[in-house]
Amino acid sequence: MSGHGAPDPGAVAGAADLKVVVLAAQWHTEVMAGLLAGARRALADSGVKQVTVVRVPGTFELPVAATRIGRGQVDAIVALGVVIRGGTPHFDYVCAAATDGLTQVSVRTGIPIGFGVLTCDDDQQALDRAGLEGSKEDKGYEATQAALVTAVTLLKYPRD
Repeated sequence: MSGHGAPDPGAVAGAADLKVVVLAAQWHTEVMAGLLAGARRALADSGVKQVTVVRVPGTFELPVAATRIGRGQVDAIVALGVVIRGGTPHFDYVCAAATDGLTQVSVRTGIPIGFGVLTCDDDQQALDRAGLEGSKEDKGYEATQAALVTAVTLLKYPRD
């Protein structure tokens, strides 16, 4: 697991007035609770008040939700999900679809998407990254902070 080189967590200057949507899958409730809590902490640390949380069934549904939400007046989207490898190729398909889909949405819309999708080999890897008590990393916080920093940076370059 690599946290080496990650930016320091903390408030993102200039983010307080951003409108942010947090998209969160419903599978793996314990891990998702940690990811959502991390996202909420990052938003609170930066004083962001305009926050909407949207739940979708699973990680595969994140891109379509981001596409629809990205058509509205939103400054950043945070996509949270978890896919744990099983005994079939399902893992590969869902991970590729979520990654490619969210990338396409971000590039097409110009809206930063914080990528908080955990792609893990087992439950323990997911728990270690979920930001729960005893976790080694807080990917919900990190993905949210990345979206906020990028959104603030892009404020200098308005969308058409």
